[in-house]
Amino acid sequence: MSDIENPAANHPLLHPSRITLPDRIIVRIAGPGTDKFLQGQFSQQIDDVIPAHSPRAAACTPKGRAYCLTRLVRDGEDVLMELPRELADDTLGHLRKYLMLFRGASMEVEPDARIIGLIGASTAEQLLTDATDRLAAAGDSVVIQGGHLIRTMNTGEGVARYELWQTGVLDESIQRALSNIQEATLADWYASEIAAGVAVLTPATKEGFVPQMLNWQHVGGIHFKKGCYTGQEVIARMHFLGQLKKSLFRYSAGRTENPPAPGEAIVNGDRAVGTVINSVVLPDGTAEILAVVRHDAAELSLAPESAPDNSLSLRPLPYSVSEREQTGTSDT
Repeated sequence: MSDIENPAANHPLLHPSRITLPDRIIVRIAGPGTDKFLQGQFSQQIDDVIPAHSPRAAACTPKGRAYCLTRLVRDGEDVLMELPRELADDTLGHLRKYLMLFRGASMEVEPDARIIGLIGASTAEQLLTDATDRLAAAGDSVVIQGGHLIRTMNTGEGVARYELWQTGVLDESIQRALSNIQEATLADWYASEIAAGVAVLTPATKEGFVPQMLNWQHVGGIHFKKGCYTGQEVIARMHFLGQLKKSLFRYSAGRTENPPAPGEAIVNGDRAVGTVINSVVLPDGTAEILAVVRHDAAELSLAPESAPDNSLSLRPLPYSVSEREQTGTSDT
């Protein structure tokens, strides 16, 4: 994650605020066999994707390695999903190999659609008067004129976050409300994603991790009781046999000119014990990081490989990771 024009995120997060996300695209899957196609490729139970619930999901290789982390949104008879723009072509190319089996089904980018990130509980309340009741938990969603309003994961500090998926012309009252919310930067949204413990894949990290290593089960992205899908055997075995030995942690780093890059090693002395997934710089030159780290090393003296003297400090996540209990590792 990076934002060339605005490289530093506000700290603490600017809220209430809105951020248009030009690095994300919306894809529409439509036609006969849409649900069967998605059921066979994604880690989510497609019957649970309804107008009032828009869960996260992962698509994996046969070896269970995630090449796509997304959210699925029911839009009439169709399903929408979001992708990082830089991974979209490769991801769609891979998925179309399976879509070919479903005659009449299509999967196309919505060129005029956009996603707006919203930080702070009052942002949703300005757009929708009963938002607090209807969007009580992460994954809850509401159909509005011109799109969908979705509750996403709070930050580790308890700041509420939402996503507005605009697929058409918004109601005038919603447009006015949006215009009255101060605009923040893309870096602010990146920082909020890190603070919420939500991983985003990049070219350096795709196909590198089983979804549980990215805490995807703890942000509502894996349904362990659904039927067969690509990579399911590996994912299920890791879950039911308790084989998860590393997972996603949030860290802060000291002052640095450049944050650790996705794919960079996290080291304990000369030993590599983890991998940077996402990072963002804060105004004082420090950085926030999401990294997959071995459970038995998470509380040791760690640093990015590129800056071995820049010690990392654990930061809280908004959810607990039960798989770490066997090693006694916490998020605090």
